[in-house]
This record gives sequence, C-alpha cells and structure tokens, in this order.
Amino acid sequence: MRNRGSAVLIDWENQNIALIKRNREGIIYYVFPGGGMEEGETPEEATIREAYEELGVKIEIKDLIGIVEFNGTQYFYLAEMNDGKFGTGIGEEFTNQKRNRGTYEPVWLSLKDCLSKDIRPREVIDELLKKHILKKA
Repeated sequence: MRNRGSAVLIDWENQNIALIKRNREGIIYYVFPGGGMEEGETPEEATIREAYEELGVKIEIKDLIGIVEFNGTQYFYLAEMNDGKFGTGIGEEFTNQKRNRGTYEPVWLSLKDCLSKDIRPREVIDELLKKHILKKA
C-alpha cells in the first residue's frame, strides 16, 4: 500500500475538528483528510495537496503528531488553514461518481463529540485529545 499524509485541522475558537464523514455500505465513520503520496512527494507535500483536494483549503503544516503503520505508513500533521473555502474540495472522491466507494462529506465535528464517534484511526484522535486538546482546555 502507499504511504499517506493526513491533516489534523482544529478550529480552536469554536472547538471543532475538520474530518471527512464517510458512508460506505451503510457504515458511517470519520477519517482525517488526507491520502496517498504521489511519486517523489514528501508526506508533508501529500498532506497539503490532499487538504486542498478534499477540503478546498490551503494549509500550513505545524507539527507531526502521529505515525500509524496500517496498509503502509500514515503520517498525521497538526496544521492550520490559511486560505480557501472549507467544503469545496475537487478531489476524485467528489467528482468521479463511478468510483463506488461510498460518500465523502467534509464536516466540522465538535471536539466534545470525538469520543462518541467512530473516528479512524482511533489512536490518532485519542492521542490528539490527550496531548493537544486537553492542554488547551
């Protein structure tokens, strides 16, 4: 499998986190915006590109907050949104209806709701809540 880069975008003022709500075969879950690295791309570059494709926003990487080994190496970066309009992604998951991989919906989810939702990978949201979010509370 390809290595991946994913963005962890938090709106601290409103206490929300940007996620992709997936509905695949009737199962609803949430994932961090991100995707596979293209040839010659760094994990950071993939994260920036994928945030634009999936969310319609430009981001600035702030910190590597986690690495998960699952179907390749997945890198998770705390990032800040600095341009664009959330929810206007133009990636293949939004434009190619023949993919038959369920629905993708960019959403802002309340940080309080993170514990009760199926967010994948779980270890990233748990670590985020413990290390980054609880410090700011």
